[in-house]
Amino acid sequence: MPSNDVIAHAFLDYSSSHLLALQKVIGACCDKLNDEQMLHREGDFDNSVTNLLLHLAGNMRQWVMHGIAGHPDVRTRDAEFSLAPSESPAEARRIFDTTIVEAAQVLAAVDPARLMIVIDPQPNGTWRNPTILQAIYKVVGHVDHHAGQIITATKRLTASDLNLSMPRAR
Repeated sequence: MPSNDVIAHAFLDYSSSHLLALQKVIGACCDKLNDEQMLHREGDFDNSVTNLLLHLAGNMRQWVMHGIAGHPDVRTRDAEFSLAPSESPAEARRIFDTTIVEAAQVLAAVDPARLMIVIDPQPNGTWRNPTILQAIYKVVGHVDHHAGQIITATKRLTASDLNLSMPRAR
């Protein structure tokens, strides 16, 4: 049976590598979209791909860089969902790419002995005082969730199959 340290390292390595794999999937989607498509919303109730990139970057900065790595909390959550994003699609993508790489590096470097330490990355949020392990699980799941939304939006906006997984016979 593997030791707790081996399990902890496997969790951290997988979490870090999965974020980078999601970056590639999200990047493949963004490569297929023009600026108009990146900013498209079905209505005021919806988020554009640009909004989602800014939201994911803000969330990772708050939960990983602030909550786990101890950097200052610089998140401006309301701006992530603006009907007219303050950042261009290209800038949103650059911010997202930079942030997800940094988050993956932070996760890969977490000392397994810290996984059960309680943090408070989002003092005004609804999910207070998670352990670092729980925070990592939440962040990776959050990116995965929104990656699915970006994939679906890209399929709809391009009216095409993205071939992101094993080819399917049609």
